[in-house]
Amino acid sequence: MAKQIISASSLLLILAVLVLSCSTEQKPRDRWTEKQSNEWYDQQGWLSGANYIPSNAINQLEMWQADTFDPVTIDRELGWAAAIGMNTMRVFLHHALWESDKDGFKKRINQYLDISHKHKISSMFVFFDDCWNPDFKVGKQPSPKPGVHNSGWLRDPGDLYYKGDTTAVLPKLEEYVKDILITFKNDERILMWDLYNEPGGSGPYRYNEKSLFLLQKIFSWARSINPSQPITAGIWDLNLHELNIFQLENSDIITYHTYEPLNEHKKLIDSLKQYGRPLICTEYMARTQKSTFQDIMPLLMQENIGAINWGLVSGKTNTIFAWDTPLPHMSEPTLWFHDIFRKDGTAYQEAELQVIRSLTRSANP
Repeated sequence: MAKQIISASSLLLILAVLVLSCSTEQKPRDRWTEKQSNEWYDQQGWLSGANYIPSNAINQLEMWQADTFDPVTIDRELGWAAAIGMNTMRVFLHHALWESDKDGFKKRINQYLDISHKHKISSMFVFFDDCWNPDFKVGKQPSPKPGVHNSGWLRDPGDLYYKGDTTAVLPKLEEYVKDILITFKNDERILMWDLYNEPGGSGPYRYNEKSLFLLQKIFSWARSINPSQPITAGIWDLNLHELNIFQLENSDIITYHTYEPLNEHKKLIDSLKQYGRPLICTEYMARTQKSTFQDIMPLLMQENIGAINWGLVSGKTNTIFAWDTPLPHMSEPTLWFHDIFRKDGTAYQEAELQVIRSLTRSANP
């Protein structure tokens, strides 16, 4: 989702600071040990999948609101994913849905999980998010801006928290996170909890290190509930040193985003291996960035790293268009940025499906 490209060399500074901090501060007792993390990971098989939103939803609200929640489309599209061997989806929630319709939202989450479980797909749910539009409103969502990548995607909590009355917002966020976790803390259909997507944010409205306090809070809230599933928050921009250190010190399973080509991706993996914990890449695959299924997915399988690309079905998010290359006069770019399937279930590139099927079948026969 992010425009920032992770530099593997930058990780050396993070490692150095982390070693120093670990020498003076004891890790939280309730974080999973390396042994616990690796034992859990060994039971999962090789994880492969996508960041998922239905093709007829422009953002998280349109996916989950009662009048636009579409189990028929979800069932059809997750069926396409299962047919090529994918077994994991990363799916974004939003606190405004809970605040406006708590019981209905949880009911629809359960309905989604029934559908995904039918297709033998586990789910990784995302709570907070610092990417794209800082403001949101429950109700009818805007139409996509032609040719513009993720024109309707929403942050959570966004400027409601960072430019509003934090004393009023924070208790609501805590109640929301804890209620969802209490409801689903032992649900075997849920793979793990991704507490905060790309804290610090990208684009012109960055929060940068201001997100550290809320990141710390959501980890504390999650630990207090003690879900059976692991918790994480993926590193994505190594210039955000304080955020990265906290994420690496507190995640049960290390997750990360990078849209770099093969060699740089491999360097990053080699650096992250030093932590001794399982790795899951929760965002990759941007064709114009030379992050492709053909190059990256075999590497991730070889290294036993979970592979979750951005985008499953081309739709209202417009993620077939690149981050900084709006093409308002084109219905489709020559080279898609993200996504695998067209709305009718046909492949954008059949050669990619052959790669995905071959890897998933060999990893999980």
